[in-house]
Formats: sequence, C-alpha cells, structure tokens
Amino acid sequence: MNVPFNDLRAQYETIRPEIDAAMADILGSCAYIGGPALDRFEANFAKYVGASRCVGLASGTAALHIAMAALDIGPGDEVITTPWTFIATAEAITQTGAAVKFVDCRLDTGCIDPDELEAAITPRTKAIIPVHIFGHPADMDPILAIAKKHGILVIEDAAQAHGAVYRGRNVGTMGRVACYSFYPGKNLGAYGDAGGIVTSDEVLADRIKLLRDHGRTTKYDHEVEGFAYRLDGLQAAVLDVKLKHLPKWTEGRQRYAAVYDALLADMDHVTPMGAHGDVTHVYHLYVVRVKDREAMLPVLQKKGISVGVHYPTALHMQGAYARLGLGEGSFPNAEQLAREVISLPLYAEMDPDAPAYVASVLKEFVGASA
Repeated sequence: MNVPFNDLRAQYETIRPEIDAAMADILGSCAYIGGPALDRFEANFAKYVGASRCVGLASGTAALHIAMAALDIGPGDEVITTPWTFIATAEAITQTGAAVKFVDCRLDTGCIDPDELEAAITPRTKAIIPVHIFGHPADMDPILAIAKKHGILVIEDAAQAHGAVYRGRNVGTMGRVACYSFYPGKNLGAYGDAGGIVTSDEVLADRIKLLRDHGRTTKYDHEVEGFAYRLDGLQAAVLDVKLKHLPKWTEGRQRYAAVYDALLADMDHVTPMGAHGDVTHVYHLYVVRVKDREAMLPVLQKKGISVGVHYPTALHMQGAYARLGLGEGSFPNAEQLAREVISLPLYAEMDPDAPAYVASVLKEFVGASA
C-alpha cells in the first residue's frame, strides 16, 4: 500500500468547480492585486478567527515581519520565541534588527514552556512569540500573564493552527496580533505563497495595511517606507473558496488523528504528541516521537509510507544562529524532539485504511527492534 504524506490534488478534485470558477473570475476581471476577492477573504477569515480585522499578506514570514515592524520592534529590542519552530519565526525577528532570544519548549506539546519564560526576560525584551506548533495551542494563560506583568507584547505565530482553540478562546484572538501562513500544505493553503494577520486593534490593522503596500496612501504618495507584502487576487480567491470547506477538512484531520491515537496507544517506543489540556488541536501535523527514528525512516519508505520530519535540527543548532553561541544542551527538550519526531501521513481525503496500515508497520518495526 502506498500512503502519501499529503495529497493536494485529491483535495483540489473535491472542490475543482468552485476553484476553477473563482480563478476564472479573477482572470476575467484582471483584479490581480487587491480587489473584491481580497476584501471578501479578509472579511471572512477575520470572522472565522473571531477578530475584527484581517490583512492579507504575501506569506506567513511577511506576516511575522510586518507585525513587528508595525509594533515598532527593532534594533536594541529582544524578542523571545522557541527554538522548536520553522526558521521563519526567528528570521522575521532579526529582519527587524531586533535580537532573537530562545526559550525551550515542552516535550508533550512542542510549544514554548511558560515556566522558562520569566528567567529570559530582560529590560530589552519587547515581545514574546508563542508558536502554536503542529496545530496545538501554546499554553497562553501563563504567557499572557507574564507578558502583562512585564509590559511585553504577545504576537501569536498561528501559521499551523487555523481554527485551533485554547480554553474556549480561538487561537489568533489572544495576542496583540496573530500571524498566519497559507502556504499550500497548510490546513488552509493557497496555490502559492500567502499569509495574513488578524487583530482586533483597528489602528494597528490600518498601519499594517499601509505598510504592506510600500506605505502609500495613493499610487505615488508614500506616508512611510513599507514593503511589497501584498496578497494577490488569485490567492485570495482560492483561499476564500477553501475557507468554506476548512471546518469539514479539520474534522477529517481530527477524526484520523483519533484513529491514530487508538492504534498507537500503549505501543512501545512510539509516543504521539496529541492534544494536552483544554484545547482543540487542528492537527496540521500528526507527530509521534520514536526512539530510533533513523532506523525507522527507511523501513517506512520501503513500505510505501511517506512521512516528514519536522524539524530535524532545532534553530539554536542551525548554522544561521551559530553567532549566538548556543551549543548542544542549551535547550534539551527541543534537541530531544529534533532527534525523535516523525510526522505521519494525515489529510482529510486520506484512504480510511491508511492509518491502520501505518500503525501495523510501526508495530512491526518496534517488535523487530525490541
């Protein structure tokens, strides 16, 4: 049996007429930059998240960068985040001129550990960026309490958490702003690069909207220097179609995740990183920890199972951050996850027999290596 890690074509086939019509409308109207499709998607995504405003942007990285620029984060400031995330979270910080400061994650969720936060705060600390990794919400109550105590901004990195919920509150509504990626493989993905910011701060939303288009108020009047971070009309149209289907797709992911949970329960040396606490996990990825990953990967490949490794090297161990001088042992939980995690196939259109097949191969490997 062949089990792809994800299948974007299968998803497209379920909504082909809607997507084709939406793209044809953009091609016919030539509304390639801005226009009605962008306005509709921004309004609909803000409503979906539960915020008052959404600003569509060129990518999730652009969203993180422009959020910090709009909040006047820059040289002399420090921004705290986790080393257990995609590099975009950290590089967006340094692109503003601020310094990135890492705090270890928790082993059970992979999210930033609030217990480690306070010791990392200095007079230069301007913001905290918790990452809702793999679709699991970070533990926001203590993070928000610490931020309030120290007068620090909270910027949610919700790139993998469209629709996730923390203790009855939607991810994306708890920080000053929340940044989303709509990269094609995300739970809500465009057909190219795309991103967005949600906030209920109207003044901040207007500033972000100004900055995304070269800081201009009219075609050749520029109030400030800005960026070329616009979301194009074609991607906005695709995202608006797909947004209508997102709740159903999320339910499919959660249903298959529950199947995996049952199949993998009590399996030696395989530990699912499932939902912990009062949260709604949206399973951008279904991640397990295994003790002998490097031996397991070729076995899965041989059996036709495509998997991912998110992420094999924690950020503080990357060459890009060698300048920080943070060697092995600096963040032991992030380093352990980097050695152990495997992302199993998971998407709403998956073959119903696939989780059982994947679990059987895992069980066979564990038994053979015992």
